[in-house]
Amino acid sequence: MTALYYTLGVVIFVVAILVSIALHELGHMVWAKKFGGKVTQYFVGFGNTLWSKRIGETEYGIKAIPLGGFVKIVGMLPPEKEASAETVIDEHGNEVVRLRQSNTGIFTQLISDARSAEWELIQPEDSDRLFYKMPWWKKVIVMAAGPSVNILIAFFIFAALFASYGNIGDQRSDPVVRAVQPCIVPYAESGRECTADDPVSPAVDAGLQIGDEIVAFNGTEIDGDWALLTQMIRDNADGAAALTVVRDGQRVELTTNTVISDRPTSMTDETLRAVGFLGVVPESHLATGGVLYTLDQMGDMTVRTVEALSTLPAKVWDVGQAIIGLEERDPEGPMSLVGGGRIAGETAAHQEFPVKEKAVLLLMLIAGFNFFIGMFNFVPLLPLDGGHIAGALWEGFRRRLAKIFKRPDPGYVDVAKLLPIAYVVAGAFLLMSVVLIIGDLVVPISIS
Repeated sequence: MTALYYTLGVVIFVVAILVSIALHELGHMVWAKKFGGKVTQYFVGFGNTLWSKRIGETEYGIKAIPLGGFVKIVGMLPPEKEASAETVIDEHGNEVVRLRQSNTGIFTQLISDARSAEWELIQPEDSDRLFYKMPWWKKVIVMAAGPSVNILIAFFIFAALFASYGNIGDQRSDPVVRAVQPCIVPYAESGRECTADDPVSPAVDAGLQIGDEIVAFNGTEIDGDWALLTQMIRDNADGAAALTVVRDGQRVELTTNTVISDRPTSMTDETLRAVGFLGVVPESHLATGGVLYTLDQMGDMTVRTVEALSTLPAKVWDVGQAIIGLEERDPEGPMSLVGGGRIAGETAAHQEFPVKEKAVLLLMLIAGFNFFIGMFNFVPLLPLDGGHIAGALWEGFRRRLAKIFKRPDPGYVDVAKLLPIAYVVAGAFLLMSVVLIIGDLVVPISIS
């Protein structure tokens, strides 16, 4: 049964990602067609074609390797300014546009071949439907539509979970007593039973009970802020402590003295320092919220994702080191879709997770991958969508400047000139993907 659940988790994750990829490419296609562009192919996956069907001028299909997808929008690359176009008859008797050029050198020939391949698909009647001829803002919308779909998928999943179940990454504490620590145990010995030599905790001395809501400390109202209460207790050192609690609907005044104890500086910093100690464990819950809360959380995710992208090559290098045994795999480091599938399988097969929690964790995983895919595609480098967006924005900027200063129109941005860089970037991404896949197979990240 465990193997069945594991397989089910992997299948759910893979299908969800494939649907996300399909919707990503659909975003490009819908807007390209809306603006009059010609789309000849819409495929999910790469490699050999498993299935395809032509509807109108577009061929829809699925390919063998489910690691992406593509939409073929005619006229992505403009003709070279020095080249001239000619209309010829191909072997099927159709008129096609071919470019005349005389390029030398590796890079110029590479660019020339790409232009020629692009223009072999263009018919004379397509002249007004070429992508590069679109206004710059339409190009931005077409190219941004894909990754925006992924981010919207993440938003809707996060919003639904945050509004109903809560945010598992944002646990809040309330100044309501969930447990009273009976004695003062050194932090290094946390978890052991009290002994006769351990002093009674100030909370016991004050008479605090489970369910008490602490509403004031030394005359200062708490207003439900556990963080404020914690800081006041820590700053109180070994001073007198007057507590006001609500118990069974009645306000009760309690007194004690906090004591000095070595405790961690914060939840994320294990450095110990001497602070005031009371000895209560608060009630905790997952933070919930609607659209504004979700947008705020995704704003924080954006910052963290940008930071992660800036260090991605170094993190992938660390994964490579872990593969050959030179260091441990960072559980917070990057993973491939293979790693995501493994996490999904482990989550579904975990015997201690209730079904509801399994569903929440799987949805969070799917939303997280969608958010990363969307943000990754906005990186302003070809061949990513962000590279085309950057080119379109630059085109709009320089045309606007020319108009302001009454200069000749500089024309379209020639993204073909950046193809050598695009191939290097694509090669680097492919290499990083291979390292991550091997890492997820050899030294996988586990939910444990």
